[in-house]
Amino acid sequence: MPNRLAEATSPYLLQHAGNPVDWYPWGEEAFAEARRRQVPVLLSVGYSACHWCHVMAHESFEDPATAQMMNAGFVNIKVDREERPDVDAVYMEATQAMTGQGGWPMTVFLTPDGAPFYCGTYFPREHFQRLLTGVSRAWSQEHEGVLEQGRRVVEALSGPRSVGRGNAPGPEVLDEAVELLAREYDDANGGFGGAPKFPPSMLLSFLLAQHARTGSQRSRAMAEHTAEAMARGGIYDQLGGGFARYSVDSRWIVPHFEKMLYDNALLLRAYTRLWRTTGDPLARRVALETADWMVSDLRTPEGGFASALDADTEGEEGRYYVWTPAELRSALGDEDAAWAAELFGVTREGTFEHGFSVLRLPEDPDDPGRYERVRAALLGARAKRVRPDRDDKVVAAWNGLAVAGLAEAGALFERPDLVAHAEAAADLLARVHVRGDRLLRTSRDGRAGQSAGVLEDYADVAEGLLALHAVTGGPERVALAGRLLDTVLEHFGDEEGGFYDTADDSEALFNRPQDPTDASTPSGRFAAAGALLWYAGLTGSARHRRAADEALAVAVPLARKAPRAAGWGLAVAETLLAGPLEIAVVGPADDPATRELHRTALLEAPLGTAITRGDGGSAEVPLLEDRPLVGGAPAAYVCQGFSCRLPVTTPAALSEQLADARR
Repeated sequence: MPNRLAEATSPYLLQHAGNPVDWYPWGEEAFAEARRRQVPVLLSVGYSACHWCHVMAHESFEDPATAQMMNAGFVNIKVDREERPDVDAVYMEATQAMTGQGGWPMTVFLTPDGAPFYCGTYFPREHFQRLLTGVSRAWSQEHEGVLEQGRRVVEALSGPRSVGRGNAPGPEVLDEAVELLAREYDDANGGFGGAPKFPPSMLLSFLLAQHARTGSQRSRAMAEHTAEAMARGGIYDQLGGGFARYSVDSRWIVPHFEKMLYDNALLLRAYTRLWRTTGDPLARRVALETADWMVSDLRTPEGGFASALDADTEGEEGRYYVWTPAELRSALGDEDAAWAAELFGVTREGTFEHGFSVLRLPEDPDDPGRYERVRAALLGARAKRVRPDRDDKVVAAWNGLAVAGLAEAGALFERPDLVAHAEAAADLLARVHVRGDRLLRTSRDGRAGQSAGVLEDYADVAEGLLALHAVTGGPERVALAGRLLDTVLEHFGDEEGGFYDTADDSEALFNRPQDPTDASTPSGRFAAAGALLWYAGLTGSARHRRAADEALAVAVPLARKAPRAAGWGLAVAETLLAGPLEIAVVGPADDPATRELHRTALLEAPLGTAITRGDGGSAEVPLLEDRPLVGGAPAAYVCQGFSCRLPVTTPAALSEQLADARR
């Protein structure tokens, strides 16, 4: 039976287009059909790189007998959580409330009005078939009770989530957050908490910013130790670069092998900033390898970046990445294989499953030349394996994060090719995803999807545009960021200083999602606060700065109870506390003196400084207005609240002003 997913832009939905299940995409057509047939809706939510989503698909959705049960008793909806994060958010909240846990695939049974009455995640085929039978029986024999259950769930989860108006965390709250983080810190292995252990990219930015303000060696040490432990562990691809989604153990040895754009974009920025703070050559190497992996493996022909690489190949999780001693010998010969096995931690017993080992690099090699030769040979051998599938849809928010990371890394490491890739991705977003002052969340093959952008899309794209402007100049980037942020203020606000995750004219679900906490990406609220603050620094807009301050109010209770859920907000609060500074570099872009001043600003200004470069004022970038050359020479103006110190014309003088501003 053909289903209705063949025209989807989501690769995840297209994976299910040939199922015997009569799938519908999310939309009114499916719910109207459920009302017509008077049957429940079965909602299945997942994403293309999800291992257990594939397992449930093979076991149940490709099975004719299971599909017949689904089609006979339900209207079946398949959702890509990356394409519809709003749908995922509201039903995941219901799943967690009803079961105490969540995850994907998410399996939710709904009334024809969208109220959830039974929730779960992965079900093996036999269990799933029994569940289908039980839900159908309950629907027919206990109909009013099922409807009442749905009403109770909706009532319990509905309503505003605002914490009320307030202001950003002050220094005492930020320092208290570090104290709490230190208690949860894994002194032996780096990172926070136990297994599974996720890369804390947003906390790294906070800890580095807190170190810059206070000089705290503990904050710096936690950031450095965690970054090194991850970079030397199996969560990092020691051959090809880039990070996996998380480690299943507390020592960063065995990853969950899917590789996501958002993780790598955030970690690229974190390692770049770590190098900027410490000069650590390992941080520099990992940042550049991650950037190069993003370009080689995720860049699309249209200039954007694909969402993810799958965890599975040939039906096995991680098969593309893991090695046995015999495979090393086949690729390298006996002598180099023995050396590589010791270097990378490949054992006869294996560190993963079935005698396979995940490559790690606990120590730097004693023979760099041999290391590069061995690494190249292993990469060549790995290239002959079946490659993981790629989810090639372009997500606006994650591409915004990639633009920011590539722009900063390209500028600081003097890699203009990376800046060019950031510009191409920004151009794709502007050309395909932007509709006036509104954003569409996804595209594929240069064709925009239908899903409206959510708060994180507007915030992260604006952040990326502003980061790119700091590196390249160009007032059009600032102008577009301003339009997107104005949409945030006009359509996402909750009238108490916070933001909803969806616009006021987006599709209404049973609850309007509003989650201020960081998850795998910065919360939309904290990302918006950062972009609003940056934009205010370039334009002098009191409205945008005030909105940033108020949006950070929720970080105060989080800092005191759960700082791991507020890393991005705490980092933005550090920026706010530091001034923030504004720097205008004026002069011809091709003048070496302009470039030296600009590079000094990028290297030495406090994190979060609003930096602009140009050879004259513009309406979009008021920070450049009335900032002339000095004696015909390029100059830099260090400002705070648009009140500027005397201009300087040498990198040494700019360094002195920046050092004085940090005191």
